[in-house]
Amino acid sequence: MDLYKQKKSLDLQWEQEHLNEGRYTLNMVRIDHRVREVINHIKMAEAKKAHLDNKVNEVSPEVSVAT
Repeated sequence: MDLYKQKKSLDLQWEQEHLNEGRYTLNMVRIDHRVREVINHIKMAEAKKAHLDNKVNEVSPEVSVAT
């Protein structure tokens, strides 16, 4: 599952729990913990992608047009 979809799903679960219970519950604590884990995975994936993009840009040859 896409990490962004997973986070959205957890956010919706948290909201539904809050609407059902009307207070902060132990299950909401667990959902919060899972949301933080997913956010960390998202940050790591984005950092890895940015690092790879930077490496590609550093290695790419510069092209000049001579007239």
